[in-house]
Amino acid sequence: MSRKKIITGLDIGTNTIKILGIKKDSESEPEILFFDKIDSFGVQKGRIKDSNEVAKRITELTERIERKHNCRIDNVFVNINGTKLQLVPSHALVSVGRADQKVSLEDIERINDEVKMINLQSSNKTILEVFPREWILDGEKEIRNPLGLQGVRLELDALLLSSFNSDIEGIFNSVEAVDLEYENIIPGLIADANAVLTPNQKELGVALINIGAGTSGVAVFEEDKLLNMTVFPIGSANITNDIAIGFKTEIEVAERIKKQYGSCLSGDAKKKIDFNLSSTDEEDEDDEGEDILGKKKKAVKKKPNNLLSFSEKELSKIIEARVCEIFELVDKEIKKVSKQGLLPGGIVLTGGGSKMPGIVELAKKEFKLPCRIGYCSGLKGLEKDSSLATVCGLVMSKIDKEVSRSGGGGVGKKIKGFFENFIP
Repeated sequence: MSRKKIITGLDIGTNTIKILGIKKDSESEPEILFFDKIDSFGVQKGRIKDSNEVAKRITELTERIERKHNCRIDNVFVNINGTKLQLVPSHALVSVGRADQKVSLEDIERINDEVKMINLQSSNKTILEVFPREWILDGEKEIRNPLGLQGVRLELDALLLSSFNSDIEGIFNSVEAVDLEYENIIPGLIADANAVLTPNQKELGVALINIGAGTSGVAVFEEDKLLNMTVFPIGSANITNDIAIGFKTEIEVAERIKKQYGSCLSGDAKKKIDFNLSSTDEEDEDDEGEDILGKKKKAVKKKPNNLLSFSEKELSKIIEARVCEIFELVDKEIKKVSKQGLLPGGIVLTGGGSKMPGIVELAKKEFKLPCRIGYCSGLKGLEKDSSLATVCGLVMSKIDKEVSRSGGGGVGKKIKGFFENFIP
């Protein structure tokens, strides 16, 4: 009988912390064991600022899971996010070591170590992962996998993903305080790609855009290689802020307006919306009873609600301006790799901000490419919520681990080794 494995993903977001557990054996499809989420505290723009607060929220979440599902959580795959994630180009060269001049795993490991030996311009940064861009063997380029090929001189052109040590320590401290062990740390956009992109899209060329609460990010792929990845300090919370300023109302009210009436499509300038500013929709009923003397009281009319009036056009203009700003930042990153308008796989939108009505039509207009919302199709029951892409991708990275990039080392391979440097 095959042994069942429980795989747990922990998505620490600016607005929400999500946890997902699946069980998987070698003979069946993955089955969702549990899913839950909780409001996030101590996270700003995707980066952990207060690990104690984050640990409290994770503790509450895991205890809730253990009570409800009678399931103990020991190990997690966790995401890392924020604007301090940075890609740095690097190049390395080694001589093939075997006598028969065939490239071995040892050669690939040596060049993988060599390509990391660069000056990151900061002693406070750590390399999380190596993304190979091109293998070169004796001057021959466009080699996908050099393992077993014959040659003398092996070169690797790669992108190194680095992060601030403080961000890594924040994750480590938050997880350790809950008595959890981390199996791996995975960049949020890479987790998203695991969940929502198909191999064909990565091969043809595709841009993945995640619009979260505090950050937005883009990852560009072609020929199954990562070409560029950037995280911006702007997200759907900025849309809420814009609505609050534009309508001169509270953040909580602006969030309700965004969720109920928000759209990227140009609204009807003449259509007015009267929005109830009250926290509840309850109204005082007409008082038409008898007083203590038994006399019939005169009916008291209901007081009109406290209303905020605005037009659809006003709201959509505020939202469209901010979404277009995000798309402009993304477009600049696509231009950096000379792929503007040249991605047959199109644009894939994910994250909570991708739920905004009309965002697909606006993306098609701005990028002049096909566009769709990215859902995780590999886990039944969660395939229609784009805000769950990251947490789904975290658990799917374990399932797909054996299909890793040759020489890339997998996301965070040996991650536990460098984490030991942070243990007090």
